[in-house]
Amino acid sequence: MKLDEPVIGGPCWTELGTDDMEAAKRFYTELFGWRAETDPRQEAGGYTIAHQGDAAVAALTPLYQESQPVAWNVSFAVRDADATAREVTGAGGTVLVGPMDVFDVGRFAVALDPTGAAFQLWQARSFPGAGLFNAPGSLGWVELLTRAPERAKAFYTTVFGWSVNASEHYTQWGLDGEDFGGMVTMDDTFPPEVPPHWLPYFAVGDVDTTASATTSAGGTVLMEPRSLGAVRRIAVLRDPRGAMFGVYHPTDG
Repeated sequence: MKLDEPVIGGPCWTELGTDDMEAAKRFYTELFGWRAETDPRQEAGGYTIAHQGDAAVAALTPLYQESQPVAWNVSFAVRDADATAREVTGAGGTVLVGPMDVFDVGRFAVALDPTGAAFQLWQARSFPGAGLFNAPGSLGWVELLTRAPERAKAFYTTVFGWSVNASEHYTQWGLDGEDFGGMVTMDDTFPPEVPPHWLPYFAVGDVDTTASATTSAGGTVLMEPRSLGAVRRIAVLRDPRGAMFGVYHPTDG
């Protein structure tokens, strides 16, 4: 991801919703070296921010609804969550939660795109989003997996104004000439029960070592480490509770 700070329209934060907070804290702090701090306020519901050094890089949260899956979620920065929520519905998406205030830190909403992938809107107040990108243990890329790529292109370019850089093999999303994510078409190799979703990729120093550590900690390697050309290497992993995420060695300059 070439963006190095939260930018309107771009990914600004990622959260894990999990049914075992303590296990998640252990797994990800061991894997990425995070320092986890749980908000002590009762009304925060156990919301925990992961830090890399002094920078906030991600969050871990309990499941707030019975229907909520164990999964990573991606938030996109917006100027006005209410206005963007209206654009989401106007473009064929669905607003599931909010928009609503989160203390004095911002305003957010949870939505589904027309293909069924969930994502979040974040209107920053005192908290802009992640304080570090592309460094080991921080967000390095976001990827949409969908069975309806053309519908997804129409939706996201309308709502966020993203550019589309498409080749024969891969589609990339961008803002002002800086690509920050991509899109994969879900074909028959994906089990039918796997829904469309956004997948965060975390930058790491060594993809193969991280994949091995995931297995040792009780997780699963879903896509073995592979090189994309000569300049980047990726893997897709699953934590012990079932949440999928990617890791990425950001050597593409």
